[in-house]
Amino acid sequence: MRAKLEVLALVLGSIGLCGTIAVTALPMWRVSAFIGANLIVMEELWEGLWMNCYRQADINMQCKVYDSLLILPPELQAARGLMCVSIVLVVLSLFVTGCGTKKSNCCGDNPKSKNITLASGGSLYLLSFLTTLIPVSWVAHTVIRNFYSPLVVDSQKRELGEALFIGWATSGILLITGVILLSSYGKRRSKEEEPYTDVHLIAVSIQKEGSVYLGRTPSSSYKHQEYV
Repeated sequence: MRAKLEVLALVLGSIGLCGTIAVTALPMWRVSAFIGANLIVMEELWEGLWMNCYRQADINMQCKVYDSLLILPPELQAARGLMCVSIVLVVLSLFVTGCGTKKSNCCGDNPKSKNITLASGGSLYLLSFLTTLIPVSWVAHTVIRNFYSPLVVDSQKRELGEALFIGWATSGILLITGVILLSSYGKRRSKEEEPYTDVHLIAVSIQKEGSVYLGRTPSSSYKHQEYV
C-alpha cells in the first residue's frame, strides 16, 4: 500500500510540475472583455507574466515580450516571482520524494530516514501549493474587482484567462499530493511506535508479576517452617 501511495505522489507531483510550468508560460492570465467598444471592434488581447498577445479582426495574433518588469501591475509582478518559486519547490519536492521512496537507495535500509524524507517532500508540496494559489487568486481578484468597478473604462477591463483556471487545478493537485505524503508519514510513524508500546506494557506486567512473587515467597516459607 505504501509503494502505491508513493507512486501516486510521484505521478501527481509530475502533473503539478507540468501545470506550474504551463501556468507560468501561458500569456492568458488576463484576456480582453468583449463589452462596450470592444464588442464592435473585436480586439483580442492576452496578458501574461512574460508577454502580451494582440489580435484585431482577421489579423494573426502577435505576441511581444514585455520591455520592462516595471510596466506590469503589482499583482503580475508578484505572480511572476511566486510562480518561479513554485516551479523550484515542485522540482525539489519531486527530488526529495524520489529519495524517500521505498525502492530508493538514498537512505539505505533505514525506514525512519525515508519517512522523514517523505514528510519533507510533503511539506514542500504544501508550500508550493501556497505559492501557486496566492498569485492566481490575487490576479483573479484584481480582474473581477476592476471588471465591476465603474471607475475603470470598458477598454481597460479584463476577464479571467485560462491560465488562472489551470493554476487553481494545479494548486489542488499539489495540495492533494502533500496531504497524501504527510498522511502516509503519520500512519507509518504510528506503526513504528506500536512495538515500543507493546514492549513497555510487557515489561510493566513482568515487573508486577515479579513483585507479587517476591511478596508471597516469604509468607509461604514461614508457614512451612511453622508447620514443621
